[in-house]
Amino acid sequence: MAKVVVIKFKGNCKPYYFSSGGLTLSRGEGVIVETSRGLEYGIVVEPEWEAEISTPLKPVVRVATEKDLKTVEYNVSRRAEAIRICKEKVAARGLGMKIISCEFTFDGSKVIFCFSAEGRVDFRELVKDLASVFHIRIELRQVGIRDETRILGGVAPCGRECCCASCMPDFRKVSIKMAKNQGLSLNPTKISGLCGRLMCCLSYENEYYAGAFKKMPKIGSTVGTPEGPATVITTNMLNMQVRVKIEKDGNLFYRDFPVGDLTFRRAADKAEKETEPEEDESDKIPEE
Repeated sequence: MAKVVVIKFKGNCKPYYFSSGGLTLSRGEGVIVETSRGLEYGIVVEPEWEAEISTPLKPVVRVATEKDLKTVEYNVSRRAEAIRICKEKVAARGLGMKIISCEFTFDGSKVIFCFSAEGRVDFRELVKDLASVFHIRIELRQVGIRDETRILGGVAPCGRECCCASCMPDFRKVSIKMAKNQGLSLNPTKISGLCGRLMCCLSYENEYYAGAFKKMPKIGSTVGTPEGPATVITTNMLNMQVRVKIEKDGNLFYRDFPVGDLTFRRAADKAEKETEPEEDESDKIPEE
């Protein structure tokens, strides 16, 4: 196990590992590190983290100085104007692109524009137009609809900031089966995020719900209870309880029982044989 420094960039959730280079660093401190794009400014989130590293790590170049912080602020202040200019050039060329964000590298040698589009876009002439304005290297990067939401951020249906923009380093695989396991309605408005795809948080408790789902009787099936045969109305996988309907002498009674008090035969063997294909996070939500 080697001790490394964990660093994050520009509010990104994904951590990156560097060698301390003999520097004494503290959490929340700004540093300058060397990346594939050149020198970059990052924030230390863990000064001493033990991890198994198979390849040598690049060291932290230095602790960020007051001059470095001013450089970062200056680069940030240039984004709005750069986006405005890029949008004008896109409109002039009639390209089907939506400019999402703009970022200048720390040394100011390159500007990166992120955009979304329905298909491939020939932006070679656009790059020339932008280069004639900024006189630095231009990079245009096409991103998907989920990445667009991650970059722009927003408030999710739960009332909190989107997971992809706040606490989730990488996109997780999400499927319709996860929503079914949790007994959620397949209404697109209930299980879709701001990007229009399945909510990332469906995967958070999927392991528990997948196990609990196999232990529960199916809704509408007949089960044996301490009070006789009954029909399953609803299931509560958090409390592992089942609400049933019992018919006696022409009257209906509703009772709640722990799943352990019931006797039933689920089509477990059939469920295990019929494997449902995992759907990629880019799959569309089924319509109502």
